[in-house]
Amino acid sequence: MSKIQYYTEEGFNNLKNRLHELKFKGRSSIAAQIAEARDKGDLSENAEYDAAKDAQGLMEMEISKLEEIVANARILDESTVDTSKVSLLSKVKIKSIKSGATMSYMLVAEEEADLKLGKISMNSPFGKGLFGKKLGEIAQIQAPAGMVEVEILEISR
Repeated sequence: MSKIQYYTEEGFNNLKNRLHELKFKGRSSIAAQIAEARDKGDLSENAEYDAAKDAQGLMEMEISKLEEIVANARILDESTVDTSKVSLLSKVKIKSIKSGATMSYMLVAEEEADLKLGKISMNSPFGKGLFGKKLGEIAQIQAPAGMVEVEILEISR
């Protein structure tokens, strides 16, 4: 049983668009590849046919996963985000205690995470470590490189 996940409107629309693209363009593309490979003769020794069928199976698995995610997705209104503590869709500015470097992140659902855009997953070590912290608090985060301590400088939406 899947759990409900909260998304920004943009993130939810991206999921729906990806699902639509796979269901319509992806399926027809794979069907064409299978038909082309089938026309090449004996299927028992046809590597192209096997590869196309494998690709079809992987794509159907991704479609199924996306359908479940979209069915359980809820759009969270960013204007209702509580800025008294770090939560989903919070934009948080932090400072490393060790180096003094500052960074800004937005906590989002796993499927929306994109480090290049400053969006980190709530399920990541940093997301879990920052969640629920208040302004001025020190968060101790167990990262792959070891324990990291950061101070919460700002929380916004």
